[in-house]
Amino acid sequence: MRYVIGIDLGTSAVKLLLVDQLGQVVQEVSKSLTLIQEKTGYSEQDPEEWVTQTIAGLKELLLTFRGNPKEIEGISFSGQMHGLVLLDKKNRVLRNAILWNDTRTTEQCQRIQAVVGKERLLEITKNPALEGLTLPKIMWVKEHEPALFEQAATFLLPKDYVRFRLTGRLHTDYSDAAGTLLLDIRKKAWSTELCELLDIDLELCPPLVRSDAEVGYITAEIAEETGLSSTTSVFAGGADNACGAIGAGILSDGTTLCSIGTSGVILSYEAAGDKDFQGKVHYFNHGAPDVFYTMGVTLAAGYSLNWFKETFANNESFDQLLAELEMIPIGANGLLFTPYLVGERTPHADSIIRGSFIGIDASHGKKHFVRAVLEGITFSLNETVQIFRERGKTIDTIVSIGGGAKSDVWLQIQADIFDAKVVKLKSEQGPGMGAAMLAAYGCGWFKTLAACADQFLQVEKVITPIEENIAVYQSLFELYKDIYRQTKDLNKKLVPYRS
Repeated sequence: MRYVIGIDLGTSAVKLLLVDQLGQVVQEVSKSLTLIQEKTGYSEQDPEEWVTQTIAGLKELLLTFRGNPKEIEGISFSGQMHGLVLLDKKNRVLRNAILWNDTRTTEQCQRIQAVVGKERLLEITKNPALEGLTLPKIMWVKEHEPALFEQAATFLLPKDYVRFRLTGRLHTDYSDAAGTLLLDIRKKAWSTELCELLDIDLELCPPLVRSDAEVGYITAEIAEETGLSSTTSVFAGGADNACGAIGAGILSDGTTLCSIGTSGVILSYEAAGDKDFQGKVHYFNHGAPDVFYTMGVTLAAGYSLNWFKETFANNESFDQLLAELEMIPIGANGLLFTPYLVGERTPHADSIIRGSFIGIDASHGKKHFVRAVLEGITFSLNETVQIFRERGKTIDTIVSIGGGAKSDVWLQIQADIFDAKVVKLKSEQGPGMGAAMLAAYGCGWFKTLAACADQFLQVEKVITPIEENIAVYQSLFELYKDIYRQTKDLNKKLVPYRS
């Protein structure tokens, strides 16, 4: 049997999948990661922990692997997007990585828009300047840590640093580069114009490759430490959302994904890079060759549910927390939740807004709050679905992966709020499976990624929206959207009181 490994570097954990030639997950390992949040709006991680936990995961996989390590032919990666890893001339890390959910860069975003111009920025990158993206982080370090920045020779995205440590080779792929705000999306090249306008040295930008490109082999040192063969090919991999799309079969026109992890996304395949969404959603290069995807983001999707559990029900498992929610009526008995715990991305690019429970009364118990959290997350994601539909996209079937696919109640909530059929996959593994598929395709197992998806992915169930629920949720959705407008100014006034 032949095997590949998909490594998914997330925010809370690095997850490793050993997948065979039939697409079966033979073994799965997860290693937790630490989040560093020194101030409100700050979010960092130590890149060395990514490496040590990835190596520990590989060692664990190989310890129980019964085959010949040479049968593991390839490794590829999925990784959290937008994070900034700065290296010096000797490729040593200069500081903690600044992550995708860090919101300290509002001033830098405003400066980018002013210097480049909003329309020109959209022409080049297809995306507006947002706090989570990489370029504002580079500018923040340059302005606030100038002595450190003087030592910087290269920047990498998170998964690219892990891959560098396994291979000794520096690269990034188009799908991850697209989230930096430095890539000319259609030309698939770093923008010299943006670098010149913003006084960023083009030499900081790493070499660009396709997600399925073979970029090297496991080093002898890593092979010895993990038990892998030094003949194991390593492929570039892609951004977590691009890999999540591959791992869910979002590889043709009309296919749409709902992925709920720490953040949540609605992602739709685009064959070309010429549509104009006016920056209301992200427009990125896909991990599949020469195509694109559009995407809206809820910054605190699964994070909102995790926050609620840790704050109010830490002694319960997620299964216990979500049990019997079907007994709670739609709308949670007049209770609405907005998942703006760390600001919001789509459709409100707002780092200041914060979450709300609206309509609390004495009749509400814990289960009402849990249902309101699930509905609020889904309402936020539905704002992206609405943007797509308003611009002529047909959204009638959505593949759901991540935490939102693990609860039948939540799947039904998605179908009813999205007013679309929701597909749950068998053995859904999200971005890690997409990374494994890139390795399988790179190893030559399949002629196309679509052929790989046909072999690796199977549908478990299809959830159909309930007609009477659709109308109720449409009415509640209008109320939900009004909460942002009603609380925006209040949240601005609360900023001085935040620590």
